[in-house]
Amino acid sequence: MSKIAILTPAPDYWENWSLPKAHYERLLGPDLEFRPWTQPSELSGFDLVLPLLTWGYQRDVPGWFALLDHLEAEGLPMANPAKVLRWNSDKAYLAELSAAGVATVPTLIRESMSDAALVSAREILESPRLVVKPPISGGADGTYLIGPSDPLPAEAVGQRMLVQPYLPAIAEDGEYSLFYFGGHFSHAISKHPADGDFRVQEQFGGVERGIDAPDDAKAMAEAALAATDKLLDCGPLTYARIDMVRDSEGKFRLMELELIEPSLFLHFAPDEGSLFADAVREQISAIRCRRLNSKSAQDYNL
Repeated sequence: MSKIAILTPAPDYWENWSLPKAHYERLLGPDLEFRPWTQPSELSGFDLVLPLLTWGYQRDVPGWFALLDHLEAEGLPMANPAKVLRWNSDKAYLAELSAAGVATVPTLIRESMSDAALVSAREILESPRLVVKPPISGGADGTYLIGPSDPLPAEAVGQRMLVQPYLPAIAEDGEYSLFYFGGHFSHAISKHPADGDFRVQEQFGGVERGIDAPDDAKAMAEAALAATDKLLDCGPLTYARIDMVRDSEGKFRLMELELIEPSLFLHFAPDEGSLFADAVREQISAIRCRRLNSKSAQDYNL
């Protein structure tokens, strides 16, 4: 049996994570342990550490990066790798993917947000309605939809922020999420905001539906994953969620690449998550093989 640790929210984090916990327990077996990411204790005895439930890490960014530094320095078996988690933590990665040819939602990064920066963004993006959010964020924390005559929220003033055009398709057609495990497509959902809102998360009234992934959505997802591999030399990732939305011309554009702690919505998967479990086991096998090869090489050199 393999010993697996899943890192979870801090003890005082309010969001209910019982459903994904139940899925992971069902799929990964009795030797699974859950450890808060803020106080994980000793992790060296595990065959694999999965950060799948580190919800709320954006509320303690220094602590989060310190944890990644520790995990990497100790050489602990991670999926996804620490270098991927670090890169994916800051949504400035969208600029790198855009430069690599991936069609992303147009995104400006403003190091110190101001009213003047908001006016400039409206002109550059040619959009009267803007979405403004922190580059390190999750669960729509600190995310605002700003209309043509709305002021910049006081909480955003002077902060490093991302600015994107609001794409009406998110309310009309929904946000699409495609899921890949070990590089293989698993399932897809669409997420829809509540009437009058723009956020698709459940805590704001958003709802999800299982869908058949359109071919152009798959092409977008696979282009984003291929570009990530080229940038980071990470190979197929154990898990990935690719979020996208259609623009005014009906073309899919990448909203976010979720490689840290995405809700995987395994209850929508046709195989109920078997592909995910297989990808985790394959990652453990690959880690064991690398260790054996490394030990053999050391013994040979002796």
